[in-house]
Amino acid sequence: MQDFLIIGGGIAGISAAARLSGLGSVTLLEAEESLAYHASGRSAAMFLESYGNTVVRALNSASADYLRHAHGGVLSPRPMMLLGAADEAEGFAAQAADMGLERITLDEAAARWPLLDRSHTAHAALREDTCDLDTDLFIQNFLREARAAGAKVVTRARVEAISRAPSGWQVRAGGQDHEGRVLVNAAGAWADQVAGLAGVAPIGIQPYRRSMARIALPEGMDPSGWAFVDGVGDRWYAKPDAGALIVSPGDEDPMEPHDAWADDMVLAEGLARYQDFSTAPVERMIANWAGLRSFAPDRALVIGRDAGAPDFLWMAGQGGYGFQTAAAASELLAQTAGGATTTLDPEIVAALSPARFAKTN
Repeated sequence: MQDFLIIGGGIAGISAAARLSGLGSVTLLEAEESLAYHASGRSAAMFLESYGNTVVRALNSASADYLRHAHGGVLSPRPMMLLGAADEAEGFAAQAADMGLERITLDEAAARWPLLDRSHTAHAALREDTCDLDTDLFIQNFLREARAAGAKVVTRARVEAISRAPSGWQVRAGGQDHEGRVLVNAAGAWADQVAGLAGVAPIGIQPYRRSMARIALPEGMDPSGWAFVDGVGDRWYAKPDAGALIVSPGDEDPMEPHDAWADDMVLAEGLARYQDFSTAPVERMIANWAGLRSFAPDRALVIGRDAGAPDFLWMAGQGGYGFQTAAAASELLAQTAGGATTTLDPEIVAALSPARFAKTN
């Protein structure tokens, strides 16, 4: 009998394992052969404190110190730039203000992103204090913490059944039975399905597809120092990656939970929007992929005890914010599990609690 059984081996589950292992014995169950296989392994993560709604931003800010300093830090400088066409002036201004970007000239924009097509670009804004987030290093840091504290990780353990045990829960996964006093639902796109197996009311977690393409750049170009570039309305964005560019159409199509793949037409349309602002034609796609970003109805994370089952903890609804919020989110989860006082504002804690979705009669 473990103290905590965690279902899901993405950044939510791995960070939860690291934090909860300080409170008791932990087993993490992952359906796939490797950890971080789904959304967590397919992210083009950046760190921007002003990304997301008010609740998400509070977690961003609370995570910042850990991201910068723990284990030597996982952040490296990467300015963020917003580009807009002449007919996007209103949306450009609103988005730049919301994300704290300052307007710059097109000359300054071209210095940050040499591909800039001035014939189409009318507006540019920049923020210097944003960062790349090393997702693999971040995952490995938490995983080392968890294992050093005795946490057990079991892969190829797809959950088949969940039932009540005399002192908590029994989970049948990968043909084996596991028992735990507390069950942690960190199952990403499958979070509502896991809740259903446990007899817990679903919250309404909705997965949305986000597609990516890695494209080749003209010979001789080194993008390592370029900015992360976003289009108005997040209808496309581009980030340097290993000598190439990752370009996303910013799609958000509702999907059932599955091993996601990119839609060719969606990618083509997004690359066309990117191409409007770039002087370099897209001549070769090196690779493409997609992940599922899973949101609660109000687009805030879901962290804490289920209103109807206090030994069932939610760690779900990370959406597109999983990495940048993981440090504070996992700390809150452990504080909740251990009955400790949290340093977060009580209103933020309430806005993250699963109790906000409890039906009242």
